[in-house]
This record gives sequence, C-alpha cells and structure tokens, in this order.
Amino acid sequence: MPQNNNITDEEEIMSEEEKNEVTENPENEAVSDSETEALKKELETQKDQFLRMAAEYDNFRKRTEKEKSATYDNAVAATVEAFLPVADNFALAMASDADVSDDFKKGLEMIQKQLEAAFEKLRVTSFGERGEEFDPNLHNAVSRTDDPELPEDHITAVYQKGYMIGDRIIRHAMVQISN
Repeated sequence: MPQNNNITDEEEIMSEEEKNEVTENPENEAVSDSETEALKKELETQKDQFLRMAAEYDNFRKRTEKEKSATYDNAVAATVEAFLPVADNFALAMASDADVSDDFKKGLEMIQKQLEAAFEKLRVTSFGERGEEFDPNLHNAVSRTDDPELPEDHITAVYQKGYMIGDRIIRHAMVQISN
C-alpha cells in the first residue's frame, strides 16, 4: 500500500495564535516552574543516590582489600609458625660452644641467613632482644632476675624470639626480665 506523505500546511505548522497561547499563558509558566522544581528535586535525589552508591562501592573495595590482605597475612603466619622451631634450632646451634669445624659453622650461618632473608621477604620481623624494655603485649616473661646492668622491667635473656607480620603477632617472645 502506498503511503500518503503529503501533509497539508495547516497540519504541519502551528498557527501563530496557538504559539502565542503557549508562550504567553501564565498557567503554562506556573506549570513550567513547578515542573522545573520537581525535576531539580529529582535530580538532587538521583545525585544523592549516586554519591551514596559510589561511597558504598568505595567502602566495599577497601573492605575486600583489607580482607584479602588479612587472608594473606594469616596464611603466611600459619606457614611461618611451622618453620619457627627450625629457626629456633638454628639459633641454638649458632649459640652453642660445640667443637665443630669452621666449615660446618659457616654452613649453619648461611642457612640461617637464608631463613632470615625468607622471613624478611614475607615481611616477618623478629623481636625480643636483650636490653629491650619489657612489653606484656609482645613478650612472655617466664622469670625475673637481678641484673645491675639493666633497669627494672628490661629483658635480660631471650629464650625464644618473638615474630610478627605487620601488627599481627605470630609468636610472643619468651624472655627473662630484670627486677
């Protein structure tokens, strides 16, 4: 079927009178102002919702990043905890006065340095040295002794070093403190 694309001038063009009625009618202006106010309120509402959604997304992103980091730290802590007896035994072997060859002692030192480098790479730090001030949050005091060289509540001997990753303690240091 052929379509009739011929539109008369009357249908196509709005009369001048109709145009004047639309632009000069005070009721249309009032409707236009109220519509404008309604649109402004709707825009503000949408903007507020958008900002809230953006803030929620940012909080979600930060929270998941912290959770991912905590999961990593927990896994590293559990793994390092399994290796701590090995590190303790190397420290005891290095501190012993056993009559061993220099090559053997040098080999032990190399292994201990590799173990320390691995801990450093995993961001694991040790604490609990002679002369440090006692902190019950970090140290586990197993005995007290008189030591004229150190002030009260300072570490006089370390039985086991403490280890931590970030702010999380993997193992408290086992120490002796001064009276």
